[in-house]
Amino acid sequence: MFDSLTERQEKILGLVVRYYIETGAPIGSSTLVKQHELDVSSATVRNELSALGEMGYLMQLHTSAGRIPSELGYRYFVQKLLGEFLLPVDERQMIRHQFHQARLDMSQWMRLAAAILARTSHGASFVTAPQIRPSRFKHVQLISTQGRLVLMILVLFGGEVNQQMLTLAEPLPQAQLSAAAERLNGLFENATNDDIAAQVNQLNPLEQEISRLVLEVLQHSDAQTIRDIYRDGLINLIEDKGTRQAVRVLEERTLMANVLTETQPPDATGVQVVIGGEGRWEELKDCTIILSRYGAVEQFSGTVAVIGPTRMAYGRNVAAVRYVADLMSGFVYQYYMEDLSLDS
Repeated sequence: MFDSLTERQEKILGLVVRYYIETGAPIGSSTLVKQHELDVSSATVRNELSALGEMGYLMQLHTSAGRIPSELGYRYFVQKLLGEFLLPVDERQMIRHQFHQARLDMSQWMRLAAAILARTSHGASFVTAPQIRPSRFKHVQLISTQGRLVLMILVLFGGEVNQQMLTLAEPLPQAQLSAAAERLNGLFENATNDDIAAQVNQLNPLEQEISRLVLEVLQHSDAQTIRDIYRDGLINLIEDKGTRQAVRVLEERTLMANVLTETQPPDATGVQVVIGGEGRWEELKDCTIILSRYGAVEQFSGTVAVIGPTRMAYGRNVAAVRYVADLMSGFVYQYYMEDLSLDS
């Protein structure tokens, strides 16, 4: 993906990126030499800037201007030059204290995570609710309503509740419906779509009918990329002309689902950085998204992310996303995984 750079070229590229992030202004060879007391001449730095431009790492807005990073330059910087960065100790302590002060409620933690990330990044943020992968049956309840109509209440692990009306071939007493539900609850405890499908043909007609509805719900749940989304800081994108289009990503569920599907595969771990839409999303051509899974990857997980201009404080924002994701993961393990019985 990257052309090989010399140690000096890497140093100069890093200086240009950091200068542009800090000031928003192009920088030339003379300024680089003076500000950083480089032990080479301006002419040498000028040649290196030219070489970095030819390789696609730097750009010039016009011929006589200094250099600014390109998308490729930002990518090289993030992947090879950024290094390890931690939020200041007092800031980490304040964030942790805010989480400990919150009620033991996932929705409140997600709102808090979104607010903290928006404030820390001076951009926008989003947090998606954790989902079971694959969806798992918890329990079903059958309630006789009128005549042949029966209300099926299906609860999945993770808290998703689905209600559907079932029309039977003939009316059945509540005692028989409750007995069927009790039997299915015993057979399907913690079962996935595939587990249930393998047992359907062994059931009686009523249980088969209920099971097929259960399978439909599980299949639909597995197909969902995201459910609940918590957003914050959208005003920061709207006020920035270059990132205004990115609001669409936060407002359109289908577009966000597409971005998450491609950037967060089921086995994704650690922090991912998407710069300039990676050539796939026009709405993100002037933006960077920094995102990370939280929770138990491939079992019960969601995503935390910040989105802002490509000219952002990468070290700080990567550290913030990583730290908040770690706190959210701790919450999931402490208060959810034991109940879910999925951590073995």
